[in-house]
Amino acid sequence: MKVRVTSQCMGDRNCNILCPEVFEYNEDELMSIAKMDLIPEHLEAVVQKAVDECGAEAIEVIDK
Repeated sequence: MKVRVTSQCMGDRNCNILCPEVFEYNEDELMSIAKMDLIPEHLEAVVQKAVDECGAEAIEVIDK
């Protein structure tokens, strides 16, 4: 699985709280970013939850 945070990110940091192993807040960009290209299999379910719960729909699944 691969994900990307788009410019639609509102910076509410919910994804950072749900999965800090994958997402972090970029203070310069004022938005969250994905820290890795390929999501480890054991984190896919929580990353999918972050995708589903993103109010701005700013996390895109690029490849499953």
